[in-house]
Amino acid sequence: MPSTEFQLVTTWTIDASVEDVWRLLNAPETWPEWWPTVKEVTLLREGDEAGIGAVHRMRWSTALPYDLAFEIETTRIVPLSIIEGRARGELEGLGRWTLQPDGSKCNVRYDWIVRVTKPWMIRLSFILKPVFSWNHAVVMERGRRGLVHRLARAT
Repeated sequence: MPSTEFQLVTTWTIDASVEDVWRLLNAPETWPEWWPTVKEVTLLREGDEAGIGAVHRMRWSTALPYDLAFEIETTRIVPLSIIEGRARGELEGLGRWTLQPDGSKCNVRYDWIVRVTKPWMIRLSFILKPVFSWNHAVVMERGRRGLVHRLARAT
């Protein structure tokens, strides 16, 4: 795998139903309300009745001193199970949420298979790859905490 490509996997176990977790993850325009590193989500194009084809522009802050912006097009939805999208912009590749019930809990997996496109990231990726991976883990942990907090407020 080239140094500009990343295959990052995040897993969470959330003490909530799959339906409740799905409702929040399937509404990216609300992510800035509960995910502190998501700074802005703008719907650029609506998808079909299932959401396929929707395009959102996302701006993220990170644990490091840089921001990222990219568009993500929803390419696959399996209700209460999978949300998949194709990213274009400062990151390019595939993002996939997979949800599975586990009793009263929800197991969440996020696969982020992307390559960096910012020139400075490309130049330094062979050195900074572990730092970029750490940064992703911090961003995702902030999302997990925000999701748990949001779900607790909803009950």
